[in-house]
This record gives sequence, structure tokens and C-alpha cells, in this order.
Amino acid sequence: MLIDLTLSVDPSLYEKGTQRMVSYGHVGTHFDVMDKEFPLAFTEREAVVFNVSHVTERDISEKDVDLSLVKEGSFVAFYSGFIDKVAYGTKRYFKEHPRLSYDLINSLLAKKVSIIGVDFAGLRRESEHHPADVLCAKQGVFVVENLCNLNQILNNRKAAEFTACTFPVKFKGLSGLPCRVVAKTKIPG
Repeated sequence: MLIDLTLSVDPSLYEKGTQRMVSYGHVGTHFDVMDKEFPLAFTEREAVVFNVSHVTERDISEKDVDLSLVKEGSFVAFYSGFIDKVAYGTKRYFKEHPRLSYDLINSLLAKKVSIIGVDFAGLRRESEHHPADVLCAKQGVFVVENLCNLNQILNNRKAAEFTACTFPVKFKGLSGLPCRVVAKTKIPG
């Protein structure tokens, strides 16, 4: 079964005042590029998604996920449900989203994952957003923001494995890189 994990984008984003983000590639489902070229080998990765929707009022930490499911080179996604509750493009969406703890980020980097995906606006918020992306980029890890439909892969489980197919637009000179992410699952359908 194929599940599109890519957020739909429409012209209303311009009306919400996000023109600057759009012009630099930071719209919808995208990478923050950090001067790294996306390797073609990363277009298809073994993947796991963790249900962290129960985590509120604190950072998402190592104790919230089963890191034994994370393999070297994998795409690791986090389903918080935030994108389903708070409208994408609003101030609240960008300022109040969940965060991964630095311990969790560092554990994922130590496992040598290739991509970290979240259903919110970044691994960290505001002044910590860029440094967290840079930390990952220095280790060759890409961060995909604003995923959706991760709950369809989970199907009421704490974690689920799938194959992630990620296709970035081949733009140059932008700080963000819009992409399409599709999950291949073994869920009947």
C-alpha cells in the first residue's frame, strides 16, 4: 500500500504571510538544506515511525521510543499528531510545536540514520531550530519537516516499519528543498 506523507500546499499560504518562506523553499513538506546535496541513494530507505502523540508538555525523549528498531541508514519518523491539530502556516504551528530532545537527536545521529522526519515544523523551536538542523547536517543527516498521514502507517501501534521514498525537487540555491515523501507499507488496502 502506498501512503502519501506530503502536506498539500495551496495558494492560501501567500495570504497567511508565508511568501518569504515559500520563496526560499521552506513550504509544506521540505528539508532545510544546510548546503548538502541529497544523495540519490536516500530516495528509498528502510524506515520506522514512532507514535509519540502521548508526549505533551515536554520534549520527546529516548524513553518514548524503542531505539532498537532504528537501523543504520534508516529514515526515522515521529508522529505527534500536531499537524492534525494545529493549522499549518499559523504562528502557533511554528511556535508551539513538539520538540525532540537533544539526547534523542544525538542517539539517532550515533545510530547513523540518514533522515529524521517529523509531523511538525522542526526538531527544535525558534533559536534552537537552525542549530539542530546544522548538527544533523554535519553528520550527513537530513531533516524532513511537516510530514502528514504517519498515523496511517502506525495503524494504532507504538511503532511501525515501512519503506520511505523521498523525492526532493532539484532546486539549487535555496535554503529549503520541497520534497514528496511516500510510504510503502505491508498494510492491506
